[in-house]
Amino acid sequence: MLTQYLKFITKSTNQHGVHSPFVYILVTKCFYTKIDNGLWKLFLGFKNQLLDNQSTIKVTDFGSGSKTFKTNKRKVSKIVKVAAVSNKKAKLLIKIVKYFKPENSLEIGTSIGLGTSAIKVGYQNSKITTLEGCPETAKIAQVLFKNNHLKNIDNIIGNFDEILPKVINNKKLDFIYFDGNHTKKATLAYFNICLSSIKNDSFWIFDDIYWNKEMEEAWLEIKNHPKVRVTVDVFHFGIVFFRKEQAKEHFKIRV
Repeated sequence: MLTQYLKFITKSTNQHGVHSPFVYILVTKCFYTKIDNGLWKLFLGFKNQLLDNQSTIKVTDFGSGSKTFKTNKRKVSKIVKVAAVSNKKAKLLIKIVKYFKPENSLEIGTSIGLGTSAIKVGYQNSKITTLEGCPETAKIAQVLFKNNHLKNIDNIIGNFDEILPKVINNKKLDFIYFDGNHTKKATLAYFNICLSSIKNDSFWIFDDIYWNKEMEEAWLEIKNHPKVRVTVDVFHFGIVFFRKEQAKEHFKIRV
């Protein structure tokens, strides 16, 4: 991934290379602002609770697998350290959600609930539906939500191929966070299923778009889709907008 990052750095820019008013304001008023200290402390409180969890769980992985774990038996504290949303990603996720204030959010891939918590920290009024394939990690997330009185989170457990179409059916969503299956086939399948839920101001975030060659290929297809108007690649995330009034443009932004 280091090679991809070095390539990204050479091709990316800051706000001075952005000529779209919409993206310029996003960069300057969201990406490049300091995170609210109170919100960050709240998130770190959730993270520390998970870091203190020394229990071992048996993880069922339906995606491309782990680059770190060699067995499906994993300590919760270890999952937090190596597989959960990083501090850098969490800060950006909180800032983006705080900026757009999505009323109805969907997360594909709950894991142990740290990403869900970041969304909730960013905008506490957001109604979040979060999907998880592994019952054991979902249980950890549910305990986290319950212990911290995080409301309006619907955690659904099951195979994404089966439950996602039912969740999306006849719904319009403000925000979708794709963090559940880092394969090209699954990413594009979920992308296409979710298209029926978009509104003009919906935004989607795809995690780990440089995770592997398949994810890079999937990201390229997503960028080229006719319904996608603007994409912002910040390396860790690929952010998608559907605003019909925007010219089709793609940006690589250093954050």
